[in-house]
Amino acid sequence: MRRNDIGSAHVARTRLRRLMYAGAAALVVVLVGIPSPASAHVTVTPSTTAAGAHAVLQFSVGHGCENSPTTRITIQLPAQITSVAPTRTASWTIAKQTEVVSPPVLDAHGDQIVQRVASVTFSAEIPLPDGYREVFELAVTLPEAKGTRLVFPTIQTCERGEAAWTEVPQDGHDVGELELPAPSFVVSEPAGDAHHHASARNTQATAGGDGVLTFAALTLGVLGSVLGGAALVRQRHLT
Repeated sequence: MRRNDIGSAHVARTRLRRLMYAGAAALVVVLVGIPSPASAHVTVTPSTTAAGAHAVLQFSVGHGCENSPTTRITIQLPAQITSVAPTRTASWTIAKQTEVVSPPVLDAHGDQIVQRVASVTFSAEIPLPDGYREVFELAVTLPEAKGTRLVFPTIQTCERGEAAWTEVPQDGHDVGELELPAPSFVVSEPAGDAHHHASARNTQATAGGDGVLTFAALTLGVLGSVLGGAALVRQRHLT
């Protein structure tokens, strides 16, 4: 092969490799997805939404107030929740504000409830810098009525300013249209027995694993096709 042909083949291979890497990167972005602005909201993730179940609610805070560090988070509890226990968190002190339940209600054991925790406040011993994430946990008993939307208005106080995550979508509107949506979720059907819970967890774990394997297989398959094409082009230039 002449020297000029060898040089041209090298340039072609270099360009092809660059295109291959760029294509692979674009593929990963498309498959994994780009974080949406909603991911920056204060959100709640329940361990279960089953009516009447004991659940652990995780409230996630991922940023400050206009770049200002977070000093306090106050989570207001809906009236339907009458039992709550916050999880102790390092570097934060916890205060519970109670209110009278009028008229009194009965809990799942038939005991009368005359007072409940209306809000829980986490105060930082060291402010949480903007751009760092923190998770706060509340153990609660969910109401018995399925289909109930539980809303947790949350006030985020910072060294400069605050963010009131208290907006609730009106009829016909979507939560994605709100600037400062309140964390919320809907109570689902009551769960079955312990065996049902175990089966559900196993199914979720299997589904999660299958999703990872499927993604890996798809990515490797596409990359394999790209590499195969690169080898074919290289062979043609060499011949």
